[in-house]
Amino acid sequence: MPGNTTRHKTRKSRRSRKAAVAAGLAVALCAVLTACSGPDGSTSAGGKVVLRYTWWGNPDRAARTQAAVDLFEKKYPDVDVQTSFAGYDAYKQKLATQAAGGDAPDVMQLDYRMIDQYASGGVLLDLGTQQSILKTEEFESGLLATGRLDGKQYAVPQGRGTETVVYDPTQWKAAGLEPPADASDGGWTWDQWADAMRVLKEKTGKPGGTDPGQSEDSFEVWLRGQGRSLYTRDQELGFTVDDLTRWWTFTDGLRREGVVSPAEQTTQLDGTVENTPLGRGKAFSDMNWDAPASGYLALIPDGIALAPMPSGADGTPGQYFKPSMFMGIAADTGSPEQAARLVDFMLNDREAAAILGATRGIPVNESIREELAPDLKDFDKTIYAYQATLEGRLDTPPQAPPSGDSALQTTFQRDYDQVSYERMSPREAAQDYVTEAKAELRS
Repeated sequence: MPGNTTRHKTRKSRRSRKAAVAAGLAVALCAVLTACSGPDGSTSAGGKVVLRYTWWGNPDRAARTQAAVDLFEKKYPDVDVQTSFAGYDAYKQKLATQAAGGDAPDVMQLDYRMIDQYASGGVLLDLGTQQSILKTEEFESGLLATGRLDGKQYAVPQGRGTETVVYDPTQWKAAGLEPPADASDGGWTWDQWADAMRVLKEKTGKPGGTDPGQSEDSFEVWLRGQGRSLYTRDQELGFTVDDLTRWWTFTDGLRREGVVSPAEQTTQLDGTVENTPLGRGKAFSDMNWDAPASGYLALIPDGIALAPMPSGADGTPGQYFKPSMFMGIAADTGSPEQAARLVDFMLNDREAAAILGATRGIPVNESIREELAPDLKDFDKTIYAYQATLEGRLDTPPQAPPSGDSALQTTFQRDYDQVSYERMSPREAAQDYVTEAKAELRS
């Protein structure tokens, strides 16, 4: 259609401008910064190739990742992998700073929302140039497609995940609540979830769960359950001020009832499980992704359980399987072949897969997933069983969101903070967000 073609051309031209700016900045800074990647800076004194590999996650993920990296270095003794990790919010900020300075790590973990931003900005390598090393034939095609932009593969999914309601089954049972129905039994609706939060509050005196109003992810699930979307195929907003007002009116009402976490707890959220109300013992449930939910095990003595995200009133599910995270390579890495070899190892090596388990979600390599399933233990087995209840019941994942969405996640939280501290009404905050979002997406 003519209108779609015009928008497509505008978007491509905007990407070209961004790429030019990013490339110019990188060239200028490389003249004065010794930290820029390059052929002369990618080997150690001992002659080994040095790769910087960075990710976000909890201590469990970090320990498993380091063990897998140690195995890689044994198999490839000519490569020295320098690793680092942080909580999601800190990681996101640091990576943005590194990328803007032309100093992106050789291999990096990426969120769904980072791909458009860094690919269109010239930060990521076109992985098609390394297809002789990096194999993706056994990846689910729908998930693999989410790492493409304008026909090029800039990122590959590292695991398959989905959102979940993480809850303390001991506390739920003590409050007289039955476990939430899984998807194969019809799941539960948002109203049923809210009623469960009320029962927990009444029986325990504590909020039943974390206030989901600050989470763009939870809002997207709520939207999709009503047949709407966060973004359209043309990368514009897929919802209205009225939609967001209804969501924030719903969550703010629960906060005012005291059945979800108060503002002073919700504003401490930083992307780690340790700082959630559930993790701090201030509530009995949280909405999170299934893989990082393993971090709660060290914090909740009696263990946790996973339930599906609430559905629309008519039972329409809003959640979907998506790459829990991706791996990408810096466009200016001095060692693209070795970087591709590390990515391929982390995704396709059987021994590495056994070490990593489901810490980043269930593997997307289909044969590895089938091989690992019988041997999964502990929480990895829990995640696999949870995802099995959702097979064939969820819609395909949407395309990766536009680059502005990464910044808009922060805006979303900021505007809801104004609601939860009662400085703005849900409608005032929704109007503010939609206005800023449209401006961000046009930039």
